[in-house]
Amino acid sequence: MSRFLRRRSLVDPDRDDPLTRAIAPPENETAQQLHDRLAAEAEAQKRSDAIDEEINRQRSELKKAPKSVRVLLLGQSESGKSTTLKNFQLINSPKAFRNERASWRAVIQLNVVRSVRLILDTITDAHSNATGMGSSIAGPGVPRSRAPSTDSHALHTPVTPELLKLRMRLLPLQQVEEVLLRKMTPPGSAEFEATHLSPVTNLPYKRRAGKFREIAINSTAQWKGAFGRLVANARASMDSSADIDFEDPQDPGVLLHACAEDIVQLWNDPAVKRLLEVNKIRLEDMGGFFLDSIPRVTALRYVPTDDDILRARLKTLGVSEHRFTLKAGNMLSHDWRVYDVGGARSLRAAWAPYFDDLDAIIFLVPISGFNEVLLEDPSVNKLEDSTLLWKHIVSNPLLQKTQIVLFLNKVDLFRAKLDAGVKFGHYVVSYGERPNDYESTSSYIRKKFGHLFKQYSPAQRIFYSHLTSMTDAHSTQQILMNVKDMVIREMLAQSSLV
Repeated sequence: MSRFLRRRSLVDPDRDDPLTRAIAPPENETAQQLHDRLAAEAEAQKRSDAIDEEINRQRSELKKAPKSVRVLLLGQSESGKSTTLKNFQLINSPKAFRNERASWRAVIQLNVVRSVRLILDTITDAHSNATGMGSSIAGPGVPRSRAPSTDSHALHTPVTPELLKLRMRLLPLQQVEEVLLRKMTPPGSAEFEATHLSPVTNLPYKRRAGKFREIAINSTAQWKGAFGRLVANARASMDSSADIDFEDPQDPGVLLHACAEDIVQLWNDPAVKRLLEVNKIRLEDMGGFFLDSIPRVTALRYVPTDDDILRARLKTLGVSEHRFTLKAGNMLSHDWRVYDVGGARSLRAAWAPYFDDLDAIIFLVPISGFNEVLLEDPSVNKLEDSTLLWKHIVSNPLLQKTQIVLFLNKVDLFRAKLDAGVKFGHYVVSYGERPNDYESTSSYIRKKFGHLFKQYSPAQRIFYSHLTSMTDAHSTQQILMNVKDMVIREMLAQSSLV
């Protein structure tokens, strides 16, 4: 026992401690080395103290600063949330829009290519049906984006030789799509959905067996930097086209420009109009429609306008956040945070964490979808899904003190469908035989959602609703300003300041 104690006494615990050995001065350290080491340690400590001081200062300022206004955009997929977020950015951060024009130019080019490919696929199916061929003759690159029609007119709609030649001339646009997708989707930043067109509504929905792929970009991906060029001159950056590299030989716009006349001819061909009508495909009602503006958007030095960016269609995954400082009227400035979360059914479980400490919800209902079905589930009507989702949100006890603003969105497409003769009462049975005009139908929808709001709200709240078209920047700007004023007034009222 005594031998064991003697051995322990010979062991220096500090010498065996790894941390002590790591911070111990080097052996045989000279006086100059000692001086340099102590000076370096003092400088490191000085930097550390400065960082701690800055952190404490920011914490103190954060406590003194007005509470941030948190607004959440909710609604099903393709309801217009991303477009609403772009409107917030356009109103409050117009410079950011200028800096992103190169990226949105690429999205618009992709929208054009995909619209053309959908027409080419329709032509391919019609020709296959007419000739009795069971497979596409367009080659592996052309998507079969809709279910083969069983309509007798569709089966026997003739495709002229001129139209087939036009289709062949436009097949190289597949290269444009591939280039754009490669640039926009670095590894891990995108997902693809195989889509098909519903045999009921002829609108896209997810289908495993389909060959047409819709791109979905992760909101955290830095895809917006892939199409611009660095601008060293600060004055040049004031030009909205300065960050677009028009001299790039690989610019997809070069091939699009070369195909512009053929695209215009394709879109205006009477046989194409008949084919689309027979298959009940209205490209005008789909996001990212630019076929009426081909000469302008395929110009070699094309720069997207604000309206073009609002109309551009790009499906996003994850959560997008936009921060800005707003002064509402004569009131103090406030830091605003607007969140756009994914609206697909599989993503709705991620909404709950954003319900905490929330000031307002903008809930978007695409009323033009009254005759459409969900992408994820073709058995569910879009307007019905929005109704159920609205009931779930307004009845949530976590949101009983949160102001909820209803945007009945896409009224332009809604009005166009009614004008085209689509019967609202055929899809919304409770509407019955009432007039099929815009005023009557939109009023019915607003009253329906207002009744559900009053019935399911756990606490009494004011019902705010607007008929909106988020691609109309002029009308949307005033609506969003009204919403901002309302949110600020509610915050001040809760603070007993008004």
